[in-house]
Amino acid sequence: MAKRFYIETLGCPKNQVDSDKLVGTLVADGMVATDDPGIADLVVVNTCAFIGEARQESIDTILALDERRRDGARLVVTGCMAERYGDELATALPEVDQVAGFGVSVNVLEQSSRKLIPVGSAPVPTFDLLNLPRPKSTAPWAYVKIAEGCDRSCGFCAIPSFRGPQRSRDIGSILAEVEQLQVREIVLVAQDLASYGKDRPDELGAGSIVGLVKAVAAQTDWVRLLYLYPSDLSDALIDAICDTGVAYFDLSLQHVSKPLLRRMRRWGDGDRFLRRINDIRSREPTAAFRSNFIVGYPGETEADHDQLLDFIESAQLDWCGFFAYSPEEGTYALGLDGAVDGDLMNERLAELRELQDAITAKRRDDLIGETLRVLVDERGVARSQREAPEIDGVIHVADGLAAGEFHDVSIVNALGPDLVAAGAAEVH
Repeated sequence: MAKRFYIETLGCPKNQVDSDKLVGTLVADGMVATDDPGIADLVVVNTCAFIGEARQESIDTILALDERRRDGARLVVTGCMAERYGDELATALPEVDQVAGFGVSVNVLEQSSRKLIPVGSAPVPTFDLLNLPRPKSTAPWAYVKIAEGCDRSCGFCAIPSFRGPQRSRDIGSILAEVEQLQVREIVLVAQDLASYGKDRPDELGAGSIVGLVKAVAAQTDWVRLLYLYPSDLSDALIDAICDTGVAYFDLSLQHVSKPLLRRMRRWGDGDRFLRRINDIRSREPTAAFRSNFIVGYPGETEADHDQLLDFIESAQLDWCGFFAYSPEEGTYALGLDGAVDGDLMNERLAELRELQDAITAKRRDDLIGETLRVLVDERGVARSQREAPEIDGVIHVADGLAAGEFHDVSIVNALGPDLVAAGAAEVH
């Protein structure tokens, strides 16, 4: 009887791609996936280490799965936390059989106890993980990672220290993966998506993200891009995105106060961001926007916070995430003065979230009476170009529409972040 495996994935879509690659490898080795960790022979936790809350969730998940696994099953920890804190994890969690860093070929089936395979502080520039086989998606969409690592030095982020510098994939390998997946929507992801190809200008060419978007669009129905650094959002890239039919812009802004952004070691300011957003809306009035913002970065003043509130009101973004600043080992921000009190940070978070929730609700209400083209993800649930899978709201549609099909639907109601189309079952 074939051995069974269970994988729990935490963190961002990029981690999900890594898990998919691992699934493909394990299936190729003759194992069978299960959604019940209690019957698995191998239990894998793909961890996140971006901020303190993510690390705590990873540890809690590891311990919970240790309690649920059957006698004799192996528990393996991989992903960002394994890479960043491999030695510490191996020492602190005796429950774990193996801690395996990424970036190198890893055989999680090795029977050696507590085997540690860290890449350490100098990640190996390999695409072993990126180019592993992966199973076909059971959904009509799939993430595709186009690069690994990041060359930026944002003050709050430790990712380059354990993911390494940017390493862009060959366009041919990306297109081969798109072809193999055979889905209706491809969601391109990377740590710094718009910088794709800059590390290999002689091979991939300047502005190669534009050529990649066009090439992927020729092989699938919808192309969506996540995590765009604003300084690299060129006119050519905006046009390429709009031409795909999915005018969705996920902009990595983080704040709008110019002095605070410089303390973050980041480009831009609220005025530049707003002009760019308005330029895109002039080009494509139906464009949708998402961004994330850090609250309570060292030195954030009340004036900085008010400036962010004003920007959120003016920009009228469709979707926003707000996160409390988390001090991270090895980052520039850790040495900065001007720490923001935790209670004050939470007050600012609540104020921003309340404002954005009202804006999102209004923008959804404005769609009532419109006809939208949607992709059905599963029975009764669909998305238009305005909703990224697993991240944004959804559109409730009639049960009879088959998954993987496109339909034009009439929007008759809005329920917070979600929309309801004519013919949908009753939604509460």
